[in-house]
Amino acid sequence: MLSTARTMAVPVDSVWRVLTDLDAWPQWGPTVQRAELDDPGPLRLGSRGKVWTPIGVALPFEITEFDDGRVWAWKVAGVPATRHVVTPHSQGCRASFGVPLWAPAYLPVCALALKRIENLARA
Repeated sequence: MLSTARTMAVPVDSVWRVLTDLDAWPQWGPTVQRAELDDPGPLRLGSRGKVWTPIGVALPFEITEFDDGRVWAWKVAGVPATRHVVTPHSQGCRASFGVPLWAPAYLPVCALALKRIENLARA
């Protein structure tokens, strides 16, 4: 995977909350209009749901990797998508997004999302 990262002066748990709150996804994800889980409960390994693109198209997703408080990755419409990681850092935490090798053009979108996540985590 290719990746982009950002060091943030905020606690890991604050960033993790933003990363796993589906209601917050449209606030930080430029390509997300809305998201919902098929079953109630927190995001976890195997969670399935739908994510709406900016043009209103709903796509199914599945969480394919999940380590609570640290990492989650997903497939969207059956295609491997972004991997989201947050780790402790001396200045707070470091958050990173990984994208498949075939999606380098998505890295600037992820960099923007990381900046928005930092702002939301501080609020």
